[in-house]
This record gives sequence, structure tokens and C-alpha cells, in this order.
Amino acid sequence: MLAISWHMYELTSSAWDLGLVGLFQFIPGLATTLVAGHCADRMHRGRIVAVCLAVQAVTATLLAVSTSMHIVTRDVLLGLSLMIGAIRPFQMSGQQALLPMLVAQPLLARSMALSTVVQQVCVIVGPALGGLLFAINVNAVYLTCAALFCVSAVMIALVRYDYVAPPRERVSAETILAGLRFVWRNPLLLGGISLDLFAVLFGGATALLPIYAKQILHAGPQGLGLLRCAPAVGALCVGLVMSRHAIKSGVGKKLLIAVAVYGICIVAFGLSRSFPVSLLLLAIAGGADTISVVVRQTLIQLETPNQMRGRVAAVNTLFIGASNQLGEFESGVTATVFGVVGSVVFGGCATILISAAWSRLFKPLARRDTLNSDDLDSAKEIQPNAQ
Repeated sequence: MLAISWHMYELTSSAWDLGLVGLFQFIPGLATTLVAGHCADRMHRGRIVAVCLAVQAVTATLLAVSTSMHIVTRDVLLGLSLMIGAIRPFQMSGQQALLPMLVAQPLLARSMALSTVVQQVCVIVGPALGGLLFAINVNAVYLTCAALFCVSAVMIALVRYDYVAPPRERVSAETILAGLRFVWRNPLLLGGISLDLFAVLFGGATALLPIYAKQILHAGPQGLGLLRCAPAVGALCVGLVMSRHAIKSGVGKKLLIAVAVYGICIVAFGLSRSFPVSLLLLAIAGGADTISVVVRQTLIQLETPNQMRGRVAAVNTLFIGASNQLGEFESGVTATVFGVVGSVVFGGCATILISAAWSRLFKPLARRDTLNSDDLDSAKEIQPNAQ
């Protein structure tokens, strides 16, 4: 996805076309997310993910072939971006709903943390490796992606778990929207998912980092790279700790405190004029966000019956995608009104207030003591007999 954006800018030198790449990857996801969740609850989740990875391998191969034949155009890049955006919800819903089928319930929180660690390593290493390959040739990126997608598709296809085909059910608006209704009726799930939505919506400073690097911290493009990596480094460190030592008590309170700490770090970052201090604050913010992510994702999985996990994962994916996209838009709007520093400080303060408000609005979330629930019906459905 990073290579497509860079390729588009090389072809057209248009910021508008660069924005269209992101838009074309985002909009189709809105149309397919709820359908993807339904499919994840009706079909073999491992096979869904494998097919999605295979399609992305085909997409990367088409990009390489069209580039080699000098027929790649703006429309080709936008069309393939559309394809990627349409299938990603199927992959995300399948992946999120698959993990609880592969590990025992007591290990789920540590597994979520380990998954976060792997993701953050990729966030740090992936773009750097992509940049090196792009310096060689754009096709080096596409062909490497195609090869890795193929390997991943085969590995996922070989994963085995106790799968029992659900009873046949007529596809209707009611079954597709069941995930939304389930989340709406469960205050703990609604509180956790909406907490992430609003915290990311207001607390994200990523879109404004180029301005901070150039005009406020005077760190240049190298400094921008470090600023972008700092949250991932903090997330990696905290994720490693949580993969060894899961939170055992006061999880709701610690979740809300982590979100508040994230907001405080964003406020301090907005006011900082020291580059090292700014890096440290972003790293702490990344670590606090990891605590929030691991706790929320684990609670979502444990509080959702297996037959609903795909649809609930789709709702979660929809909220996350919307918060990321709208968060960048919110940063731009508030920066226009309040200035760059005012925008970041406003967003951080809003995140702190949201944490405080959610402690009162969603009492089941705030009062949750442990990740596991004794009366959880879905716990009986998890049979960790994966190979």
C-alpha cells in the first residue's frame, strides 16, 4: 500500500491523486465490512484469510507486470487500490475471529500482546525495507510482496482447528446487522469499541507530524521518520512485557487510565519544543495505547460467543477504520481553526475527558476486574486443539 502511494505520486505528482489512493482503499471497506463479518461466522476463517492473501498476491503480481510492460496508469493504481480495500475487511474479520480458536482462553491476553508485538515490528521494519527495495526498483517491492503474500497464504491454509460448519441460515439484513445489534446491547463491548473510536478520533497526532518535524522541532525528514517510529517502539516494549505478564486484576480501571495517559502524553507532545522529549512522549503514548488495545481486544473476544465473533470483529474493524480516517480529517480541521499546537493539545485534552466520561457512562467496563468472566458462555465453545 505504501509502494502504491509512492508510485502514484511518481506518476502524477498530484497530492489529490495521492489522497484518492487512500480514499479508494477506505470506501470499499465500508461497503464490505459487515458482509465480511457475516462470512467469517459462516465459513472456515483460515480459508477466508488464505484467499484474501492469495488475492493480494495476484494484485501485487498485476502491479509488477503492468509496470514492466509500461502500461501502469493512474486508473490502474486506483483500480487495484479499490480491490485491496474491498478484500481487507474479509481478512481482518477472519484474522481477529480466528485467534481465539487457536489458543486456550487463559493464554488469549498474552497471545493478543504477542500479536501486537509482531505488528509493531512490521510497522517499524516494513516501510524501511520497502524504501530500500523501492530504491532498487518499484517492481522489487511488488514482487517481494507477491512472494510474501503467497507464503502467508500457504501458512494460513495449513492452520487446523476444530471447525464445525454452522447450520444453514438465510442471508438477510438481520443476520448481517446482528453484530451491530450485539455490540449495541452489550455495554462492555460498546464502551470498549467506542472508547477506541473517540480516543483515536481526537488523540491522533500522526497527520500533523510532518509539520512538527519541519516547523516546530526542526528535525527534518530524518526526524520525521523517528517521530513516526517512536509510538511503535513504545508499543513494542510494552507488548513484550504483556506477552509474558498479562494484566490479572483491575483491567477496566487500567484500560481507562492507559487511555488517559495516552491523552496526557499527546498534550505534552503538543507543547514540547525538545526533540528527544517529544520522542519519549510519543513512545510512552504508544505503550499506553498498546495496553488499551490488548485489554479491549481480549475483552471483545472473551465477551463474544464464537458464532458472533466474525460479525463483532467486523464492527470493530469498521470503527477502527473510521476513527483513523476521520481522525486525520479532525486534525486538519482543528489545525486550521486552533493552529497546529492548539489542534494537538485540544485532541489530547479531549481524550482525557473521554476517559473520564467513559468511566461513568459505561460502568460494566470501568468495574471489570479480570479479563475472564465466570459466566461466559462462549468459554465453553473454545477448544484449543489447533495444530
